[in-house]
Amino acid sequence: MKFQLVRGCDRGLCARGCGRQDKQLNSYDWLADVPGNAESTDLVEVQFKNTRKGYFHNVNNLDLKKGDIVAVEANPGHDIGVVTLTGRLVTLQLKKVHIKSPDEIRRIYRLAKPIDMEKYREAKAREHETMIRSRQIAKGLGLDMKIGDVEYQGDGQKAIFYYIADERVDFRQLIKDLAAAFHVRIEMKQIGARQEAGRIGGTGPCGRELCCATWMKNFVSVGTNAARYQDISLNPQKLAGMCAKLKCCLNYEVDSYVEASRRFPPRNIVLQTMDSDYFFFKSDILAGLVTYSTDKNSAANLETITASRAREVVEMNKRGEKPLSLSDDNVQNATKPSVDLLAGADVSRFDKAKKKKNKPRGQRRTDAENRKRDTDKKPKE
Repeated sequence: MKFQLVRGCDRGLCARGCGRQDKQLNSYDWLADVPGNAESTDLVEVQFKNTRKGYFHNVNNLDLKKGDIVAVEANPGHDIGVVTLTGRLVTLQLKKVHIKSPDEIRRIYRLAKPIDMEKYREAKAREHETMIRSRQIAKGLGLDMKIGDVEYQGDGQKAIFYYIADERVDFRQLIKDLAAAFHVRIEMKQIGARQEAGRIGGTGPCGRELCCATWMKNFVSVGTNAARYQDISLNPQKLAGMCAKLKCCLNYEVDSYVEASRRFPPRNIVLQTMDSDYFFFKSDILAGLVTYSTDKNSAANLETITASRAREVVEMNKRGEKPLSLSDDNVQNATKPSVDLLAGADVSRFDKAKKKKNKPRGQRRTDAENRKRDTDKKPKE
């Protein structure tokens, strides 16, 4: 995460100076202009590298604003972060992170000084080299794990190693080797594939930044049933996201599809008419249309009707009645009727325009041809 100063700001960062990395999991402070909002609580939300956030008490009553760079309490030493939220919304954010004890909320020391920022930059410059070296050490120990990211504390006294592992890993020897190699306090933190994608960032197939890297904090389990409800092809390559797991966005609209699908009759019900029996073929849930076929295994004599008409036919069949046809004779077919662009217009208007342009056969000759003809008709002297 890079900090940058912007002209026109009194200190630290302002809204215009926050780059993409600083805006990850950003919450819009819609109470910012409410009088007394900042004084309603001393809790402050501070963001560190990528998606890591913390909550601290402003015990020194500092005049903190969104974007300020602050030094906060850590164990050991201090850390450097950016203020991302103040006021009443911080108490609402605390309910999402499930902080078990109030003792976990530490203090804000001060606004970051130039010497603090110098140490911070020196520590951050070591992260990439440390990650490459730590991967080599883990591979040498034969551990089945992947170190995805390394984050140094603002004062350089501690380093957090984020790793991914499918099974339990005994990394006691790894911690000793890492401490001997880098001479800092080591903290190992296991994350999932979705958390790793959020920390790395990227662009999804929709063309937007990954949700886990911009606003998602809590990850809900995603199942293939969400794709079935929405009639999405169960192709693993299309359902998987950048993390190789099922896309989180499969859960966004599934509730709407489930609610809309309740208006449809069950798919295993056969609609009986005087003409034939119709079997379910496909449905357009959001449009409220369902298509039936006379063949159970293939598309034959397809009929598209509304969901209400399908339920009406089901009720008729339960009473022992059969309609003449699947589509209601008194209601137009569910498919959109074709529009006749020439309906109500005079078709002969094109012919009339053409007649105006055409000249009689004798008037088609040019003036030069007419003069030549007149010359030929004169008697020779």
